[in-house]
Amino acid sequence: MPSPEKDALHIATALRLAASALLLTDPNPRVGCVLSDSEGRVLGQGHTQQAGGPHAEVMALRDAAAQGNSVEGATAYVTLEPCSHHGRTGPCCDALIAAGIRRVVASLADPNPLVAGQGFERLRAAGVEVEVGPGAAESRELNIGFFSRMVRKKPWVRLKVAASLDGKTGLSNGVSQWITAEAARADGHAWRARASAVLTGVGTVIEDNPRLDVRLVETPRQPHLVVVDSRMQTPPDAHLFIAGRPVWIYAASRDEAKAAALEARGASVACLANAHGKVDLPALMQDLAARGVNELHVESGHKLNGSLLREGCVDELLVYLAPKLIGDGLDIASHLHPDGALTSLAGALPLEFKSADMLGPDLRVLARVAGRDVF
Repeated sequence: MPSPEKDALHIATALRLAASALLLTDPNPRVGCVLSDSEGRVLGQGHTQQAGGPHAEVMALRDAAAQGNSVEGATAYVTLEPCSHHGRTGPCCDALIAAGIRRVVASLADPNPLVAGQGFERLRAAGVEVEVGPGAAESRELNIGFFSRMVRKKPWVRLKVAASLDGKTGLSNGVSQWITAEAARADGHAWRARASAVLTGVGTVIEDNPRLDVRLVETPRQPHLVVVDSRMQTPPDAHLFIAGRPVWIYAASRDEAKAAALEARGASVACLANAHGKVDLPALMQDLAARGVNELHVESGHKLNGSLLREGCVDELLVYLAPKLIGDGLDIASHLHPDGALTSLAGALPLEFKSADMLGPDLRVLARVAGRDVF
């Protein structure tokens, strides 16, 4: 008989497996699977591999087979609905049915329109008992970028800022290295690593010539790089051109000579102009979703930060606060409101604190735009 305690235990394990695939599965969701017999004994487990590789259910079935364990009549605990379509791999629901799985406990339905409940339907049609719900909040949070891309048709956008306690990201002369200490910088690289792409502005490229890759933590892949560059000023010899990493440059108009020089370095150049002759930021987000970007990590200057926030393109802020006071300097974001400074607090952008953690001497705050994750 099903046991709520055993169900909770195995779903928790499946969620940990999914979390261990945090840097691996993009653009696919992070999914974990545990196979258990009627006594609660684990028969096999696994998580989704890199895109094109086996999904969590298949990995768990392979693990059980490698241990010589029969899964006939077993329960599969999986953190997302088993897929029902042929992509680069076969349908996972069919693999579970063929293996003789009797019961499936899934955290939530897959938002992909190619699945969206069809996996559950095929399981039930084959006589498999299906229960949905345990671990739903945790699984959705782990895959919030995937849900955003599937439901909203745009990535989940996380804006990272390192600032002093009085909200300054640098001195008036532009000097900003280093406001935070080593632990916060390494953590920032970990957030880069989990993203599909890192976005910056051409001003940051010209002034700082950053690499914006993942160096301070181990990662199986480098995120793509996105540059907002209205006038195509990105230098072809910029440090951001790392071999093998896709670089997408978004401009407002195309200069053929500049485009040719950038494309010779492997960049992809797209033109998306708004009515003001700047890059259309909401259109850029839709284009990134079409390219398979789930989570977008932003590290840009205060002007682009302000534009992204003003255009409603930011979903949450990842803020590292150093125990320092700078005074006059560069603010976290500028030109946040199109009509200038607010005259009423009612016009302030409402946020919800999600977490606050100490990293060495610094404080990391994750704050989400209020109501933004209701989709």
